[in-house]
Amino acid sequence: MKKRILSGMRPTGRLHLGHLVGALDNWVKLQEQYECFFMVADWHALMSEYANTKDLKEYAIDNVMDWIACGIKPSESTIFIQSHVKEHLELYMAFSLITPLGLLERCPTYKEQLREVKNRDLSTYGFLGYPVLQAADILLYKA
Repeated sequence: MKKRILSGMRPTGRLHLGHLVGALDNWVKLQEQYECFFMVADWHALMSEYANTKDLKEYAIDNVMDWIACGIKPSESTIFIQSHVKEHLELYMAFSLITPLGLLERCPTYKEQLREVKNRDLSTYGFLGYPVLQAADILLYKA
């Protein structure tokens, strides 16, 4: 039985060379060895892009077309949109009920983003709870 991998991208814009070199080349190789689930992480995108959602659907479709053009094979890997699987939010909610806020507030990435991102308000539970949704994503697929 193959080990399972879950990876995803937030549909916050068109893909560029960095996506190819940073992730997609690796995804193409991984699908040969692992059972792969590649997710359009639209719930994750909403955590920082909640004020401007008009292009998320278009970017999601565009991104998946690029994934396939780069060699992701729907016959070998599962490609899906996170928000179309209701269990992501259900498990996220359950985890949110028991996750201490202090633990989330100490996350280095959270603190770094609060310091560095000045063009949008990240002082929301959605942004603070980003790692809780990541944990739910991973557990759902036993990745």
